[in-house]
Amino acid sequence: MTRAHSRHLAVHFAAAVIFVSLSVQTDAAAAVDPLDARNARNARHVPAGDLPASEAADIAPDADADTLATLPLEKLMSVQVVTSASKFTQSVSDAPSAVVVLSAADIRDFGWRTLSDALASLPGLYVSYDRNYAYVGARGFLRPGDYDSRFLLLIDGVRTNDSVYGQAVIGTEALVDMDLVERIEYVPGPGSAVYGSNALFGVINVITKKGSAIDGAQTAVAVGSFGEKKARATYGWHGQNGADLVLSASSYVRNGQDLYFPDFDTPEQNHGIARNLDYDRAQRLFAKAAYGDFSFSAAYVNRTKGVPTGSFGAVFNAPNSTNDSQGFINGTFSRQLTTGLAVSAQAYWGRADYRGLGTYPYDTGTAVASVDGDHALWYGADTHATITSLPRQKIVVGADFRRDAHRDQYNYIVEPYSSQLNDKRSSNQTGAYVEDEIRLPANFTLSAGLRYDWDSVTAGNLNPRLALIYKITARDTAKLIYGTAYRAPNAYELYYNVPGEGGQEANPKLKPEHISTREIVLEHLFESSGRVTLSLFQYAVRDLISQTVDPDNGLLVFQNIDRADVKGAELAVERDFFGGVRVRASYSWQLARDGQSAVLANSPRHLAKMNLLVPLFHHAARLGTEVQCTSSRSTGASTTGGFCIANLTLGSSRLISHAEVSLSVYNAFNKRYADPAGPAFVQQTIEQQSRTVYAKMVYGF
Repeated sequence: MTRAHSRHLAVHFAAAVIFVSLSVQTDAAAAVDPLDARNARNARHVPAGDLPASEAADIAPDADADTLATLPLEKLMSVQVVTSASKFTQSVSDAPSAVVVLSAADIRDFGWRTLSDALASLPGLYVSYDRNYAYVGARGFLRPGDYDSRFLLLIDGVRTNDSVYGQAVIGTEALVDMDLVERIEYVPGPGSAVYGSNALFGVINVITKKGSAIDGAQTAVAVGSFGEKKARATYGWHGQNGADLVLSASSYVRNGQDLYFPDFDTPEQNHGIARNLDYDRAQRLFAKAAYGDFSFSAAYVNRTKGVPTGSFGAVFNAPNSTNDSQGFINGTFSRQLTTGLAVSAQAYWGRADYRGLGTYPYDTGTAVASVDGDHALWYGADTHATITSLPRQKIVVGADFRRDAHRDQYNYIVEPYSSQLNDKRSSNQTGAYVEDEIRLPANFTLSAGLRYDWDSVTAGNLNPRLALIYKITARDTAKLIYGTAYRAPNAYELYYNVPGEGGQEANPKLKPEHISTREIVLEHLFESSGRVTLSLFQYAVRDLISQTVDPDNGLLVFQNIDRADVKGAELAVERDFFGGVRVRASYSWQLARDGQSAVLANSPRHLAKMNLLVPLFHHAARLGTEVQCTSSRSTGASTTGGFCIANLTLGSSRLISHAEVSLSVYNAFNKRYADPAGPAFVQQTIEQQSRTVYAKMVYGF
């Protein structure tokens, strides 16, 4: 298949899927899966809702979990929820963004093993993998070496981006097991008016399950290709007065496969074959508790990954690896003081440690073992008040503080010991914000937000967001959105300085990135169940930070590129059909260019996606089919080919009593494709995973 044919295939596929989705009409209600009825808070169509600022509130005064599980989409769209786009209750149609939600049912039905798997199914998002970490891009932006620092990742409203890399971890190194996720809320566009730095391209909020959804003891086991194994034990309990408890532990291992890289195909480098270096191991702990006005959550992950790519100048086929550990503790108090006034206070603590072991060439011509790492520790607090006593208004006023107590980085040669880097930093950030939702005459709503941030490294940043929302009819909504956001350079970009081949030089003069966005969103709810959303957007980024090579010394360095611009459109459709068939499809067109009008690296022009769920054997089983098409992307020096991959998941909750079993095939047609690698690699592209098979059973006691 040629690259041009792949690009046309992506466009034609999206057009066909959307045409079929819009053409088929039915007024029949979709059947409810028995497992969904049991875990009703996992209902697929609950729109953007839990308490992202860790507030305690009801979804609706009279709506219990079973009711929400069976409500059609158009009813749920009017239920008052707290969205990740704002910090107060509002309907999804009133949210100042094109909010997208994935549920626990989606995670189960399509066999998503990591957060990156789930995000890759969303409109406008795409994921790259360099055989060490997974990275998510949005609307044409995914810069090499940014470590997902342009997305803000929340877990139950807790900020988890670390204080050295600002990284949002979404792969096997992620904090939460996907089996514990109730839903994932994605808010595209700038979020600095609410959350400050890192929310440049979007906010991802992972809402975890409550004890009432698990309801007892639960175990899970899974096995897959290339030695993949997973085991999990979870306990959930729900009592009176809102008492709720979740405890969970899981372990994951994957032996991986031998990989061939033609760029290293010499006799001295094992003819380009990296043996036994693609392994992956992770262990996780999670706890969540609530009682009355108080809630508590904690998570921890430790992950070790073999690095087979010879990146950053490492000796190829040597035992190179990375180890990442991260954890957080969060406590929240929320109370409704009066009918029109609620308050919430949150305190959190987080820690992340990275240690990379590699073998590198040295001045003497020999290879030496080197250790590279960092230690990140941060803590902070947020408090805000929600005012609803004023007529036709909802107002949130708040302030937060974060102390990055450790932003430490180090590098040393093991033997003989020689320190190459021992950099210790700290910083402070404070922010104050206000949001106001104003109901105007003639079915208009104005959503306005403003936040001022100050930090000890980059000084002050002021970011507004305005959204004018018009209810054209009961089923049609138009949104006109303007916003700005910023991202402060992280410690890695500012201060990392290690000489030698594959090394990097510091750039403490980096300035924050700034983005301004304009977006039009049109939304239509179908009469039976489903919706179609069209988004037209234009982004302008200035002082974009990118990893480049210094021509004077050959070292990697982060620099502010003058500017980048993107324009594009997204069309997304969700429909429920007769018999429980569900379709979700999207097509995205985006054009991202730098200040010299060159297309940005790793920026696909077209994205087309479809998720189709079909019940089988009178709902005794179900088949989830996922197809994702990506057009060609620039690597800077060459171009990757476009591709389409398909994943299949066959599952049943009736085959074994009290158990959910599934069999998944990823990259079912064994498509060969690659992602751009970036300047830290000898390779221009990194070949992606071949076909894999994965069998899983979840058993509840």
